[in-house]
Amino acid sequence: MAKKAAKKEQVKITLIRSTISQKPGKRATVRSLGLRKINSTVIHEATPAILGMAASVAHLVKVEGVE
Repeated sequence: MAKKAAKKEQVKITLIRSTISQKPGKRATVRSLGLRKINSTVIHEATPAILGMAASVAHLVKVEGVE
């Protein structure tokens, strides 16, 4: 019998503040998350890498769980 695939948790990340006047590393982190403009939203799997990137720019983004 085939095993059921485990349901992977996802997070919705929204850019709520501009990257103007941020250090280049923070700008690069926001871009690597796939965010370009204010109020743009992406959905990623909740992996440690994604959660770490979101935590490093927590002052610029809003992170929500997706059901």
